Amino acid sequence: MEQQPIIIKRKKVIAAGHHGGSWKVAFADFATAMMAFFLVLWLTATASPEQIKAVEGYFRDPVGFTEGGSPNPVDLEGSASVVSEAGQDIESDPMVISDDVVDTLSDTLEQRRMEELFQELKQRIEENQTLQAFKDQLLIDITDEGLRIQIVDRSGRPMFDSGKAELKYYSQEILFELAKTLGSVDNKLSLTGHTDAKPFGGRPGYTNWELSADRANTARRALVAGGVRAQQIARVVGLSDSVLFDKKKPNAPVNRRISIIVLNKKTENSIHSSASAKGAPLIDLTAPTEEEQTEAMEQLESGEWLKDKPEPAPGELSW
Repeated sequence: MEQQPIIIKRKKVIAAGHHGGSWKVAFADFATAMMAFFLVLWLTATASPEQIKAVEGYFRDPVGFTEGGSPNPVDLEGSASVVSEAGQDIESDPMVISDDVVDTLSDTLEQRRMEELFQELKQRIEENQTLQAFKDQLLIDITDEGLRIQIVDRSGRPMFDSGKAELKYYSQEILFELAKTLGSVDNKLSLTGHTDAKPFGGRPGYTNWELSADRANTARRALVAGGVRAQQIARVVGLSDSVLFDKKKPNAPVNRRISIIVLNKKTENSIHSSASAKGAPLIDLTAPTEEEQTEAMEQLESGEWLKDKPEPAPGELSW
């Protein structure tokens, strides 16, 4: 019988396997946590009651705690890094700005807005064919009251017929085009009618005062029809020939004009404050006297107020 060969298997036994270095990271975290824990114990053992109260308040409301005598949670009195000034997360005292500074800033912003509107109108005149044809009748400037647009008469090209308050067709187109820009702003508008110094003699009792006021109202209606809000109109005035454009030539066509002012806030507030009621008037001229009350009562009881009143004679005014 043939003898089988003897096979010897040898195993290499390793005492301990390699587990990597992750345990070192875990041990470092544990050591750090223990150090922090003992540090907190030491701080609480050495802190005063006020400091403990500050720490307690901080952890209850880290953002806006108000309790405690210091804005810092713990004051170590120089034994560690201490912030001696409040950080940005601590609410500081509100900034106080005087009324004069506020008014100055407001006026500056208002002036800048008027200058922007001035450039916008100037660009619209250059781009619009209707306004371009009549740009020699448009005068635009910035005054103390705001941005002023004056539409003046030229020789052979008046805004209105002589002695009338009806707009020429081209004057109406000018106002319609201006209304597109003026209606887009929040500022109030003021309209003023002016005439030359030539007395009006069309009909008795009707003077340049009535004519200038009627023309200003006609311009107002055209602007509203063109897109300006009715609530945007703050003032409509007729000044007759009291404010001439060309004082050396009182009868010059340029004196017949309509002024449109985009009011700044200061002027707008001044108009409202001067017109608003400020207590009882010293003399109330609207209150009827006892005699007037008695006479009105007698007319009411007798029915005299129902009778037709005679028509005024030609040329006689009836207010």
